[in-house]
Amino acid sequence: MSRARPLSAIFAWPLTIFALGFAGLVIALTGDGWRDGAAWAALLAPVCAATWAIRTRRG
Repeated sequence: MSRARPLSAIFAWPLTIFALGFAGLVIALTGDGWRDGAAWAALLAPVCAATWAIRTRRG
């Protein structure tokens, strides 16, 4: 049996992905110009994470 991991280790990546997605939505709503590019980049992070998870899942 493996050791128990602390909650900070378990939820670090999901919280990071959530924060990027939330920041992307807020940035997209607050302005134009360079903010559009930043919003696209931030909103692309969850898509990339999901794609990576699907491709590397053990099954």
